[in-house]
Amino acid sequence: MKMIDLPNGQKIPAIGFGTWEIKPHDTVEAVTAALRAGYRLIDTAKLYGNEKQVGEAVMQSGLPREEVFVTTKLWNDDQGYESTRKALEQSLERLGFDYVDLYLIHWPATSRRLDSWRAMNEMYDEGLIGAIGVSNFTIRHLEEIRQAKLRPPMVNQVEFHPYIYTDQQKLLNYCYDHNIVVEAYSPLARGGIDHPEVDAIAEEIGRSQAQVLLRWSIQHGTIPLPRSTSAQHIKDNIEVFDFELSAEMMNRLNKLSVGRRVTWDPAKMS
Repeated sequence: MKMIDLPNGQKIPAIGFGTWEIKPHDTVEAVTAALRAGYRLIDTAKLYGNEKQVGEAVMQSGLPREEVFVTTKLWNDDQGYESTRKALEQSLERLGFDYVDLYLIHWPATSRRLDSWRAMNEMYDEGLIGAIGVSNFTIRHLEEIRQAKLRPPMVNQVEFHPYIYTDQQKLLNYCYDHNIVVEAYSPLARGGIDHPEVDAIAEEIGRSQAQVLLRWSIQHGTIPLPRSTSAQHIKDNIEVFDFELSAEMMNRLNKLSVGRRVTWDPAKMS
């Protein structure tokens, strides 16, 4: 598995398995299939309701705990200094772990986010978190942390696919300039991959539509987090490191940008 260096020297896999909207009773099977296919980054969150099952799948896999990079997230209702500490303790209990590899503020949804960030910094120093980051933070939200002279996020997980490429360009450039690794959630636009241009490129190179979009995301320097409950799709989605898209193909996909998001726009949050 290709690895990427985080600012603290920790390594994170170059592709991950997302578990958003995977029901708890399907999660163990799906995560097990992902680990068998070679994924070593599993992404969950309190909001998803499947942390317990993610932990079970990891522990039952037979893989050493340190070989599986697990991410979970702080939900909006739990933001604040003391409540953030409590929320992580509860997530660790559900996962069955004594540490989590990456902990993210899920959304910049409340005025308590800096208090949450201070608590996460402390828990990072205490060894409860391997790396700290944010999710859905815009440049304005990231600048808020920088202006407060706090440790910068190591990761920013954001919606990223060709349909919002233009919208996200400035944010990606900011993150690259400030040594923040970008993770791409909904890299397949939640199934919205059936586009004539994507079809044409897939046919030209003999790959699936999903593989084309995941490779596009990787070549833009992000870590995509595809999600599926199909064992075949899970396997296919990780097979994206043995080919490259040409500059011309990348440009064709970049031009699909029409500002079509599949989730909330964090720019509208205070």
